[in-house]
Formats: sequence, C-alpha cells, structure tokens
Amino acid sequence: MFNGFSQEALEFLLGIRHNNNKDWFEPRKAIYTNKIFEPMKSLGEELFTPFSGIDGMIYKVGRIYRDENFAPYLHYRDTMWIYVRYDAWYWNKTPTLYFELSPEGAEFGFRISKPEAAVMERFRSGLLEDNDPFLNIVEKIVEKYGLTLGGDEYKRKKSCPVLKLEPYFMKKGLSFFTKVNDPDELFSRRIADHALEVFKAVQPINDYFHEIVEVEELAKAIIREEKEKQRSQPEPEINIVKAPDVEFMW
Repeated sequence: MFNGFSQEALEFLLGIRHNNNKDWFEPRKAIYTNKIFEPMKSLGEELFTPFSGIDGMIYKVGRIYRDENFAPYLHYRDTMWIYVRYDAWYWNKTPTLYFELSPEGAEFGFRISKPEAAVMERFRSGLLEDNDPFLNIVEKIVEKYGLTLGGDEYKRKKSCPVLKLEPYFMKKGLSFFTKVNDPDELFSRRIADHALEVFKAVQPINDYFHEIVEVEELAKAIIREEKEKQRSQPEPEINIVKAPDVEFMW
C-alpha cells in the first residue's frame, strides 16, 4: 500500500541529477528501489484501479534506467513517472494521465506532449466548429482543482478568430496539471488521494483528445487504403496508332 514518498527519495533524485553515473548510483541502488521504485509502483496500481475497467486503458511505471530517448551522456532519470492512458505505440503522441516525481516534488494531470501536427489541426478545427464541449470541461475543472494550462507553443502564432480560443491555438502540445511540493502532503497518503482526484477530473479531456487521435488515425488508414488500391490496379492499356507502311508520293 502506498504511504507517501520521503525526503530521502527527493534527495536521491537530486543526487542523480548532479551525479549521473554508475559509480554514484550503484552504492545507492537500494535507496532507489525502496524509496522510489516500490512506492511509485504501489501508487501506479492505486491510480490505475478506477480506470482498469475501461477498455483499452493501461498503465506503466517508469524505471530509472536509460532508454533510447536519453542523451548519450545520461545513464539515469532524475524524474520518475506513472502513465495511465489508452494503449498506443507512441506514448508521447497520445493523450495521457500522468504523475511525475522529481527533486522539486510532484506534478500530475493530463497531457499530450508531442502530438502529430494533424491532430492539433483537427483539435483547432473542432474548436472553431463547436468549442462548448471542450471549454465546458475545462471550466469545470481548472478553477476547482487549481490546474495550470501548459504545453509547448508554436514560434509563429496560429491565426485565431475567436479571442477565448487563443490560448489553445498557441499550443503544439497541451497539458493541464498541478504541482505539489508541500512535505506534509508529499510524504503522506494525501498525495495519492489528490492525484487520483485530479486524474478523475481530467479524464474527460483525455477522452476528448483520444477521440481526436482515433479520428485522425482512421483518416490516415482510409488514405493509405485508397493509395494501396490505386497501386494495385493494372495500368490502363494505351493503343498507339501505327503509321502506315505505304510510302506516299507528293
């Protein structure tokens, strides 16, 4: 059962940030296992439980070891994470409920960090057509749960004819999150209850974007199928009229 994190866990992650090498990590591996990985695993199980009955939903608890996304000189993470999301090949291109633990504390909420450009274009088009469904969800949760709008922004602003939609037209990725660095909460079960409350609140946004991603994937599949059909069709026969063999005299 999850009972909170500890100051030792945060100090370990800070140590990794400044000593990202095997010589520093190996003597402290037990701290990682007991103070970070095991509590994160227990928390991940709790955060996923309310969503386990939803078809296609999965969860994953990250490990500290390097993966292919790391820079060559980094061996370990200094931020640990939990993802709850619909199954997808690319985790950063799909909407996700996330919890991250770093030396600064915890951050959790919803995000789609690096969606395909076509997904965000479809999102913006949908807002212009009917923005009430999305804005109603946002209005209900942002103020109540103290969430912050985040996400990388375009260097060149997208044209937006509706003033209230401008904050969303600026985003090439999107998130709604909150941060906790209060030890009284972070080092107790309260952080689990808080994260679960936020996960449930932002799930409608997760589903909203999941539908957009699904529609875009379907559109791409239809285009691929049409191209395959065109490639499989035989080339049309071209009848070339042969010039007569008779020589004419003028």
